[in-house]
Amino acid sequence: MKNGPAPRRARLPAGWDTDMSDEYEWAPLRLPPEVTRISASTRLSIEAEYRGWELTRVRLYTDGSRRVLLRRKKSRSNNRLPDQPGL
Repeated sequence: MKNGPAPRRARLPAGWDTDMSDEYEWAPLRLPPEVTRISASTRLSIEAEYRGWELTRVRLYTDGSRRVLLRRKKSRSNNRLPDQPGL
């Protein structure tokens, strides 16, 4: 039995769950249309630098919103609740 919550694969866009390995933590995010591309890029860079998340997929919708999928390697010290991206 796995520890921690399972990723919410049902909330992901079609096809995004095909490569989701159990050796990673996954964080699906929705960025609203009012978040500019530069602002989103800056926020995601901060998450990568300080929390170890990396961008795996982005989907831009016609209303200007974005769906983002972040991942990071699981470590043995991640037995506590994972810190989710603060976007």
